[in-house]
Amino acid sequence: MFGPLSMDLYLPALPQLARTLGTTDSLAQASMSVCMIGLGAGQLITGPLSDRFGRRVPVLAGLAAFAVLSAACALAPDIESLLVLRLLQGIAGSTGMVVAAAIVRDRASGSELTRGLALMSLLSGSAPIVAPVVGGQLALIMDWRGIFGVLAAIGVVVFLLAAAFLRESLPPERRHGGGFATARGHLRALRTDRSFVGLLLVSAFVGILFFSYLSMSSFVLQDGYGVSPQLFGVLFAANAVSAMAGAQTTRVLVRRLGARRLYLLAVTGTAGACLALLALVTLGAPLPAVAAALAVVLFFEGVGLPNSSALALDAHAERAGTAAAALGTAGLVAGPIVAPLVSLGGVTAGVMALTMASAGFVALILVWALVRRPATM
Repeated sequence: MFGPLSMDLYLPALPQLARTLGTTDSLAQASMSVCMIGLGAGQLITGPLSDRFGRRVPVLAGLAAFAVLSAACALAPDIESLLVLRLLQGIAGSTGMVVAAAIVRDRASGSELTRGLALMSLLSGSAPIVAPVVGGQLALIMDWRGIFGVLAAIGVVVFLLAAAFLRESLPPERRHGGGFATARGHLRALRTDRSFVGLLLVSAFVGILFFSYLSMSSFVLQDGYGVSPQLFGVLFAANAVSAMAGAQTTRVLVRRLGARRLYLLAVTGTAGACLALLALVTLGAPLPAVAAALAVVLFFEGVGLPNSSALALDAHAERAGTAAAALGTAGLVAGPIVAPLVSLGGVTAGVMALTMASAGFVALILVWALVRRPATM
């Protein structure tokens, strides 16, 4: 849950952060970007480490570091310090994200792997529902610094829960010996898998699409459509419910349709919904229509995410941590780089919709060109 928690809990307070630190909206948005870059790039470190040392120790170390760095963010004196701390916070939080997927792969394969990942999406999906609503209410009684203090407390609680209940899923005989040569061999095996490379590329563009929504929607809805921080939290939570419904749809249909077919459907639906959103914004449609289009986008993303992970991990059981790290990095790094660049001229509904539609269209081309083939799951 540390990805959505790190992003969504303080999302309603993002405009306030910009004002109190005396910085621009673009740099305030960058505080999300660097955290997500850390969440993505950090997986390339923690994923291979979990293949070598097991799943439990890296998770506990990451949780402890996340709590400490969240507290440090609350004390940041300026935007520059906050950006550095957010990057480190993201790296720490990445541990739980990548190792969670690897643990599921340790215990399941085939359609049961997809169902397990979909269940994980349902559980982690509670964070985007609760976090912006809670964040909006917290913004009434504390500033953004207090919200980071809440994040630190959450880190401590989850560390204690993991220490008490998380059991090792990768026995010593299944761990690799480590070293640069082993890691390079794992990456070479992934790089030569055409379908895996296709999944990485599609994930990168879907990541651009999602982060454009994540980082721009607060400004678009609050400044462009005049909604309050509290109403924004409700709308954001509704979209998270839509994504959870998509994940549940995968759990119900994957045994009948297969992961690959569902994934093709999800990416196609995501691209279509983004094009509809662009048309609505261009025609000046009212808020309810725009909100409905965003909900459809998130629904299809909810369908696609567990299927993408299952397709990527099922063929690479012996390197599940590394494979999960590569896929997670692709989905988390491209968006934080592209979204701030396209919003340098200002964050508007048109900029958000055009960026999402462009990324969705490229993802659609890639998924049918590189990932489409007879289903093996």
